[in-house]
Amino acid sequence: MDQLICKNFDEFKAYRGKQLPLGKWLTVTQKMINAFADATKDHQWVHVDLERIKKESPFKKPIAHGFLSVSLLSKMLMDLIDIESLAMGVNYGLNKVRFPHPVMVDSRLRLHSSILMIESYAEKGLKTTWDCSVEIEGLEKPACVAEFVSLMFEK
Repeated sequence: MDQLICKNFDEFKAYRGKQLPLGKWLTVTQKMINAFADATKDHQWVHVDLERIKKESPFKKPIAHGFLSVSLLSKMLMDLIDIESLAMGVNYGLNKVRFPHPVMVDSRLRLHSSILMIESYAEKGLKTTWDCSVEIEGLEKPACVAEFVSLMFEK
């Protein structure tokens, strides 16, 4: 995976409508799933109860929360792009989100993405809409597909 490096927002804007580099693999561990369950107070047994999962789950392994996969989008995008003039970025929201396939513990994920839209936002800001698909290694269906919207501000 090559990281896209832009000196400033003007260089970044040239990537609107283009496919970004393929993300690097990230392994979803039980420790991550448990931490997400603790943070969100969602301790549903399909995520954290290993004995019950072995007996009752059709997957026979813990599955990650769907919202865990969408929450990884910020990190995955930051791994792909470095804008040297960036002062800060924040999540703005999601236009569309689906979880076509569950993510089993120890699965490896990577991001496929492109930039759908870039708009000016306030002083020194951009509102960017990213087209994101989170691939699960070895599977045809993705873990998550989403239009992710972020705000970024230059120094």
